[in-house]
Amino acid sequence: MHGFTELRLGPLDQVRVSVAPHPGATLLSLVADALGGRNQGVPAHWQRIVRSAAPRAAPGVVRPLFAPDYSIIPDCLTPTACMPDGDATTQFEQLADLSPDTLLAEMETEFAQSVPRQWQPVVDRPRDWLQAYAGLLAEVWQEFLPVWKQADRLFHREAERIGSATVRGCLDSVLPGISPRFKLRGTSLYLPDQQAGTFDLGDRRLVLVPIVSGMGASMFAFDRPDLVWIGYPLPGIGQLWDGGTATGQPAEISRDPLTLIAGRLRAAILRASATPMTMGELASHLRCSPANITYHCTQLQDAGLLERERRGRHVVLTRTERGHALVDLLSE
Repeated sequence: MHGFTELRLGPLDQVRVSVAPHPGATLLSLVADALGGRNQGVPAHWQRIVRSAAPRAAPGVVRPLFAPDYSIIPDCLTPTACMPDGDATTQFEQLADLSPDTLLAEMETEFAQSVPRQWQPVVDRPRDWLQAYAGLLAEVWQEFLPVWKQADRLFHREAERIGSATVRGCLDSVLPGISPRFKLRGTSLYLPDQQAGTFDLGDRRLVLVPIVSGMGASMFAFDRPDLVWIGYPLPGIGQLWDGGTATGQPAEISRDPLTLIAGRLRAAILRASATPMTMGELASHLRCSPANITYHCTQLQDAGLLERERRGRHVVLTRTERGHALVDLLSE
């Protein structure tokens, strides 16, 4: 697929997967949106938090990382799941103390003989740039930390959802829906990328990293020998944008296995499609807009759980044998 990097997962029932909330991935996404011009769907009031915390020179500091039409960032500069374990403050200190020789060597590996023009200020003064970059991240993180803490219950819910899907062998019903920007085709996951490539998961662990920024959050790294990680929007993030639920209390976590794994609307679609139903009838039955129903049905169809067939003026939806099996497995 043009404009997408392909990650070949292999047999989905053999994929080792885990969920790892990591502040670095969230921080990089926030900075990319608010200061780097990379749209991640971050709401305006969160953008203001980031910009108010950042030093005046921040846009110039991050410019090399988020230049248009270029998506490669040296791994040593990403405070993400690829960095050593530890709290965010420790990671910022590690960035500030990073050897300029390490940075320059990794840049040489990433960019071969031609360092992009936007990276030249980093090449000229690597130590000064590293300290400015680490300081910027630390300032933004300190301001955003209260929001991160509010997301804790959503992280727990997501870990339970992915864990349940993995144990039940339903990973293929979850992966298509973790981001509207990702696509699952067979056993390959496609992620938007300006420098598209093809990678094999092999026997490495797949680490899913929920990101607290916007619905367009998308980042990944496939270089490590032991794991690959993929950052995607934390489900339920809109509750944080709005300052919580309408009652001010945490939303109730569903204990229905199908809802937990597929999500409330997709679970309802799968159950409603036990017998053939037109798309219009389904939208009316679930009191949902046709566009929303179409989007979720497309994701379920890509996962092999639904079939759509045009009959005259109508599109009829039916559950596949695989869909029947999933609903039977996850019905209490």
